[in-house]
Amino acid sequence: MKRERLEDYVLTIPDFPEPGIMFRDITSLIQDPDGLKDAIDGLIDALKDVEFDTVMGLESRGFIFGTPVAYALKKGFVPVRKKGKLPRETVSAKYDLEYGQAEIEIHKDSVKPGDKVVIIDDLIATGGTLEAACKLVEELGGEVAEIAVVMELAGLEGRKKLEKYNVKSLITYEGK
Repeated sequence: MKRERLEDYVLTIPDFPEPGIMFRDITSLIQDPDGLKDAIDGLIDALKDVEFDTVMGLESRGFIFGTPVAYALKKGFVPVRKKGKLPRETVSAKYDLEYGQAEIEIHKDSVKPGDKVVIIDDLIATGGTLEAACKLVEELGGEVAEIAVVMELAGLEGRKKLEKYNVKSLITYEGK
């Protein structure tokens, strides 16, 4: 059954993973053929006026959305992986988690100086992972042309970390 709005595909699970949290479950969107198509079409539409060379997607749900966007727009796809998963020479960036740090990396040859890169992920929460991905693009001499996500949890204020970039989200939830 086709739903009216993209957010209608997203299930909200109250009190997960802890009391007071409203978990937005994107797996319900991607397992529905219409939801998946609508999300990918929405991302493609969000990029219609953006000039860029390549699509970058963050592990792992950014792969789900970024790869079909790259395919449809005839662009290459750069996977952003957790540290230690890529076989060739890499560059990496650390970012803060609630308790500690994590690190992501890309192959050193995946972004060339002057490349305009669109970064795609499923979600902006605190913005740390996307901010780290932007740093990787810029470290290699590329330019972040756009950040496009399916969902944004505006209450976590992740957009503040990304304020120097163009950011588009298909769904915005005001809470956390």
